[in-house]
Amino acid sequence: MFDFLTPLSDLMRSEQTVFITVSVIFGLLVGSFLNVVIHRLPKMMEREWHANCLELQGKEVPEQTKYTIVTPRSACPKCGHLIGALENIPVISYLFLGGKCKGCKTKISMRYPLIEALTGALIGAAAYQFGYTYAALFAFIFIFALITLTFIDYDTQLLPDDITLPLLWLGLFFNLIGGFTDLKSSIIGAMLGYLILWSVYWLFKLIRGKEGMGYGDFKLLGAIGAWFGWQLLPAVILLSSVAGALIGVGLMLFKGKGSNSAIPFGPFLALGGIAALFFGQQLAGLYLG
Repeated sequence: MFDFLTPLSDLMRSEQTVFITVSVIFGLLVGSFLNVVIHRLPKMMEREWHANCLELQGKEVPEQTKYTIVTPRSACPKCGHLIGALENIPVISYLFLGGKCKGCKTKISMRYPLIEALTGALIGAAAYQFGYTYAALFAFIFIFALITLTFIDYDTQLLPDDITLPLLWLGLFFNLIGGFTDLKSSIIGAMLGYLILWSVYWLFKLIRGKEGMGYGDFKLLGAIGAWFGWQLLPAVILLSSVAGALIGVGLMLFKGKGSNSAIPFGPFLALGGIAALFFGQQLAGLYLG
């Protein structure tokens, strides 16, 4: 009866397939860039802190070579071989080179292609879920930020303000223009997200006499609250805590870690944030009805 609509339906499916495919490729490329950010941003912060300490001590800050996200060019840390464009194709270059440096044949960490593949997969999933909309663009940015924060926190136990604070403000702005929730819920979510973990921090410190988490965790949960509203905070906190507890128990059982070993909480908060992005309504429905 409505056969005349078939070409239109086929065209829409075709456009969706193209959008998802392009999004995956885009995610892979950005994932390669995120590897650089994950490696360099903590080093840039360390250099800045060192310079500030010298200034506070009244000492001269020695002139340093320029070190930013984009300069100098990426190179093998062992032999100094500069990585060319053909060696920097996400995932493919790693496979083509056999996971080794072209210059000295030193093994390259599997983490690089894994981050690229993870980014591509999540961006593709977001493109599928949100379609060709501005919500997809904001979802892409949210995913990029959480992947970067996850691995920086894993490496250094730091959650840089350079990422968490813009992420929080972007979440508020997104909901100002009709994002995932209303602006009131977004503002309350940002405040509660920060205050909940801030309270846990001080309660733990009073009871145990030591810090149980960092201030970056407060800001990250505040940012997640800004994106999805206060309604999803219980689900995010529960998922993060359960995942963290399971990993912690696993490390104690299989890696011999002690109960006092520090485990970064940021990756688990990021996991909760990703769950909220893709399954927010279902999660909220479990306890909000």
